[in-house]
Amino acid sequence: MSASPKSEFLRAIHERGFVHQITDIEALDRRLMSGPTPAYIGFDCTADSLHVGSLVQIMILRWLQRTGHKPVVLMGGGTTKVGDPSGRDESRKLLSDEDIARNMEGIKRVFAQFLAFGDGKTDAIMPNNATWLDTLLYVPLLREIGRHFSVNRMLTMDSVRLRLEREQPLTFLEFNYMVLQAYDFVELAKRHGCALQMGGSDQWGNIVMGVELGRRAAGLELFGLTTPLMTTASGAKMGKTAQGAVWLNADRVSPYDYYQFWRNTEDADVERFLKLFTELPLGEIARLAALAGAEINEAKKILAFEATKLCHGDGAARDAAETARRTFEEGATGDALPHVDVPRADLAAGIAAFALFARAGLAASNGEARRLIQQGGARLNDVALSDPNVKIDAAAIGADGSMKLTAGKKRHVLVRAV
Repeated sequence: MSASPKSEFLRAIHERGFVHQITDIEALDRRLMSGPTPAYIGFDCTADSLHVGSLVQIMILRWLQRTGHKPVVLMGGGTTKVGDPSGRDESRKLLSDEDIARNMEGIKRVFAQFLAFGDGKTDAIMPNNATWLDTLLYVPLLREIGRHFSVNRMLTMDSVRLRLEREQPLTFLEFNYMVLQAYDFVELAKRHGCALQMGGSDQWGNIVMGVELGRRAAGLELFGLTTPLMTTASGAKMGKTAQGAVWLNADRVSPYDYYQFWRNTEDADVERFLKLFTELPLGEIARLAALAGAEINEAKKILAFEATKLCHGDGAARDAAETARRTFEEGATGDALPHVDVPRADLAAGIAAFALFARAGLAASNGEARRLIQQGGARLNDVALSDPNVKIDAAAIGADGSMKLTAGKKRHVLVRAV
């Protein structure tokens, strides 16, 4: 649209870089101006936590609520049984009902940090699409819904086309995913007045299918909005590190490690990440983004603190920031550092340095641990190691009952004898 959006929600997410595509921005802007508007994003229950790769979607729901609208967090209890083929070369592992229920409980804990749930007009709700998908009858679904879908067009969708171009198998089960996602949108519109579906840019085709199904099957005016594909400035996939995914639940990734993930942001990403993953005013973000040289580290500390506060709370963020300060500025250890327990009997006999670093998760394999030590990137209690085969025993344990292993400049693990 030529003029700036009138609705506070669209203005905020445009200014902060959340928007990739919108189906009809003028009509959506009018709808948002008319009063609290329910909007949804779906999350399949493929793991017991979401990770940083989902954080853009979580934050856009948070901005939706902050600007006076109603977030609908759709749990994919039904669609998880099918598996979203988007962005994958192989079928997802089929999960049992028990696995899906357990994963759903873990995901619910994530959203409790970011959204206010309840019965009010702008309170978030969390329906489960198994409520309606598990009761569908096959032939009626084909007759009532299937006739609105063109197979020719479905074959052009990225989730299908890319799999076929790579000559990777696409099951008939997965082929139905976009039909069920479109059906979800219509059901949510009928049940909860949902007018907008949001998602990542890879979901554009599926979202448009839902918009069109709503119009054809029920005469509904629905809207779609997607966010940009998230990668770092160096091209890495957002939320992935050498140590694995950066999970949002504290039992998967500690608040300290979460803080360190954001603290290690590339310089070129600082301004963009401050806009997306904090709620700092844009003026303050502009000031921080203008910092140069070593001063950019202050902006990274603020990013790390604000992002950790949103995910884990103010207390955990303060503890992580203080532990980081003491660790890097004073060489001290802290309770918030990640730790690994090692049997005293193992330490009594002595453990080869490379094996202990691998056991502590500071290297993905024994070979990687050997190279880390040989290249001068490993320290024990802040003293550099050079021999990967040197034996480390209980003598390295300090008065606090632990020893500190360090890989590179910023990754630390406390080893405790048990």
